[in-house]
Amino acid sequence: MFVDSHCHLDFPELSGRLDQVLAAMRANRVSHALCVSVALETFPRVLELARGHANLYASAGKHPDHTDGAEPTVESLVELAADPKVVAIGETGLDYYRLTGDLEWQRERFRTHIRAARRARKPLIVHTRAAAADTLRILREEGAGEAGGVMHCFTESLSVAEQAIEIGFHVSFSGIVTFRNALEVKEVARAIPLDRMLIETDAPYLAPVPHRGRINEPAYVLHVAEEIAKLRGIDLDEVAAATSRNVFDLFRIASEIAA
Repeated sequence: MFVDSHCHLDFPELSGRLDQVLAAMRANRVSHALCVSVALETFPRVLELARGHANLYASAGKHPDHTDGAEPTVESLVELAADPKVVAIGETGLDYYRLTGDLEWQRERFRTHIRAARRARKPLIVHTRAAAADTLRILREEGAGEAGGVMHCFTESLSVAEQAIEIGFHVSFSGIVTFRNALEVKEVARAIPLDRMLIETDAPYLAPVPHRGRINEPAYVLHVAEEIAKLRGIDLDEVAAATSRNVFDLFRIASEIAA
């Protein structure tokens, strides 16, 4: 069985055909999925999805790219995370690729999420793009290793992956690892310990080969696992077992819940 550790089933590309998406998951042995929050205003629909399906879970947070809407506080995030279906704080982090100028507000929001995760005793889902040095620095300064978490949709160097693991984080691979020119990501997937690895889709984005260019969905996480097995020269079932176990342990999800 496989677990999609990061998707957005509440987004319109997927929410309108949820029954079909869940059926495809079952057909491809994808047993669980974590639906990740990107804004406080849309968190209720993420939580509703998780509450409505035994094999779906939610996170609480605000994406670093979002400049509009309510700003999270430590207290508000801890309150949202109290629901048993909320297993993580995020997604949060830093993104210097899409936004420019004075981004101190982004760094402060990241710190807020880390402090909430420590207080709520729930792991972080971290987005980082063109901001690896500051991301690692703030994780260290805020003691994020106490909460743990995952560097989601990883696209950085092996050195960054190793530093994140040293802090106490996991590294998650998306469909990008299947792209022919993603040589650095493939290197990381070969090298890091299997017990620190997660797999994800980031659906509806970043569909893996052979679905590249289409709307992504959790069923396609199978192809991420297949590529990692190929890169490491190991059996697909070994990747499935390890990455699923890592999700269950990190997010404290009961593996025996039926899909």
